[in-house]
Amino acid sequence: MRRALRRLAALLFALPPAVLVVAQLGAFGGTAPTDLGVRDGRLKPPSATPNSVHSQAALWPDHPQRAGARIDPLPLRGDGPASIARIREIVTAMPGATVVAARPDYLHVAFRTRWMGFVDDAEFWFDAAAGVVQVRSASRLGRRDFDVNRERMEAIRAALKQAAPAP
Repeated sequence: MRRALRRLAALLFALPPAVLVVAQLGAFGGTAPTDLGVRDGRLKPPSATPNSVHSQAALWPDHPQRAGARIDPLPLRGDGPASIARIREIVTAMPGATVVAARPDYLHVAFRTRWMGFVDDAEFWFDAAAGVVQVRSASRLGRRDFDVNRERMEAIRAALKQAAPAP
C-alpha cells in the first residue's frame, strides 16, 4: 500500500511539469484553419463551441452559438486601411501575437498563450458597406476559453478608441 501511495505521489508530482513541457512543444496549438478569410462579405461562421466571438454572428440565425458569440464590430479610426493598420500595431504589441496574413482590408493574427500554448485565431476585416471592422476570434481547441477571446477583442477596442484618428 505504501509503495502504491509513493508511486501515486511521484506521478502527481511529475505530471504538471510534463504537461508544461508537452504544451511548450506545441501539443495544444491545434491545427491552423484553412478556411479563414472573407467570402461573400462574411467571415467564417462562429465556432460550434462557446469559445469564439463574432461581429457577424447574426448572419447565421440557426447557428447554435449565435447569441453567445455576438460582439460589436470595431469602429473605424480613419479610413478602412488606416484602421486595419492601427489594429495591426495594437495586436503586434500584445503577448503571443503572430500576424499570419495582412492586407489593407484584412488581418489574421494567431495568439498563443504563454504557458499552455493554446492558439486563438483572430480576424479583422474592413467592411466598406457597413463602415466598420468586422471581427472574429476563436480558439482552435477545446470548448471553453473563459472569455479570453471576448476580453482580447474588447482590449483591442479600448486601445483603438484611445488611438488618434488618421487625419
